[in-house]
Amino acid sequence: MEGDCLSCMKYLMFLFNFFIFLGGACLLGVGIWVIVDPTGFREIVAANPLLFTGAYIMLAMGAMLFLLGFLGCCGAIRENKCLLLFFFMFILLIFLAELSAAILAFIFRENLTREFFTKELKKHYLRNNNTDVFSSTWNSVMITFACCGVNGPEDFEAVPHFPHSSWETTTPEACCQREIQSREGMFVNKEACLTGIERFQNRQGCYTVILNSFETYVYLAGALAIGVLAIELFAMIFAMCLFRGIQ
Repeated sequence: MEGDCLSCMKYLMFLFNFFIFLGGACLLGVGIWVIVDPTGFREIVAANPLLFTGAYIMLAMGAMLFLLGFLGCCGAIRENKCLLLFFFMFILLIFLAELSAAILAFIFRENLTREFFTKELKKHYLRNNNTDVFSSTWNSVMITFACCGVNGPEDFEAVPHFPHSSWETTTPEACCQREIQSREGMFVNKEACLTGIERFQNRQGCYTVILNSFETYVYLAGALAIGVLAIELFAMIFAMCLFRGIQ
């Protein structure tokens, strides 16, 4: 009976670690995507120290979970006490680090508000200056998502024009409608857009557009994080029970 219980514990341990392995792979994939994403999110993340740190924490956590899930599976199948103890200690450290990261994210959540991005845009945006990383990134985001500013074109009323600009408009070129949403896409009517005709401009703010685009993924990421924490907790319990049961 005791042998059957130990065997059951071993395979449950393997199952939980397999899910940890998958969770780590997902976090690793998301972290890599945020850092190397070609649409320009990397520069936006780099402009905010909190987001920049969070992206690399996610990458590190994903890599460690990926490795520990693999080691946990090996330790369970081979019934190696040293490997199980090593796994337990490190999964405990990761569990505590993830809880700390969640608490910090909750405390500093005001840095992701509409007002924060609006202030940063008005402060650093240089219109069509593609040599400036911040401006070029915002232009890429506005073109890709067919949006304008954080709240709308009114965000650019306080942004200065380039000297000798031929257009007296507050709307940047990146807010003009295109036939294809890419930098290579042809403008629907650039002259009409830059002279202020609204039907040739993208009027919706990027904050709302991006939030709506990623809303499902945000809830999915939150559910995944809670699931990973629960799986880690059970994995630690099974690891210790298996450790104590191995002769």
